[in-house]
Amino acid sequence: MSLRGFSTINMWADDVTAASVWYTEFLGIEPYFSQPGPDGRAAYIEYRVGDYQHELGIISRAWAPPGSATEPGGVVMHWHVDDLEATVARLLAMGATEYQPITPHGDAGFVTASVVDPFGNVLGVMSNPHYLEVLAASQPAERHSTS
Repeated sequence: MSLRGFSTINMWADDVTAASVWYTEFLGIEPYFSQPGPDGRAAYIEYRVGDYQHELGIISRAWAPPGSATEPGGVVMHWHVDDLEATVARLLAMGATEYQPITPHGDAGFVTASVVDPFGNVLGVMSNPHYLEVLAASQPAERHSTS
């Protein structure tokens, strides 16, 4: 298999320090890693997020490859969330703007939405029954003792 699983997603920000404040508030955790740039200001921060400790990195836009897009668009990576409507409402209240409204996909419970964060990145969130099935299968079975 060539793709083994999501490892790290990187986003760009002109002001990594401001992005750190915003994402720390949204995620409820501090970045576990921070790398200063030559000017001493944060140039890269990274969070470990969720059940599998996936990495969310925010990099100074000064380090973006030449010709990188500066407008939202392209691929949208969705994070599973337990309460999609509440998460979207919170993101919007924190200053994100709607990119894709809450959108059901069929009748199996797959529902997506995405916003543009205040730094110009698309952040996708979704209700994903498959994610929950994989998570449940990876958890050790609860043992019940009978005394």
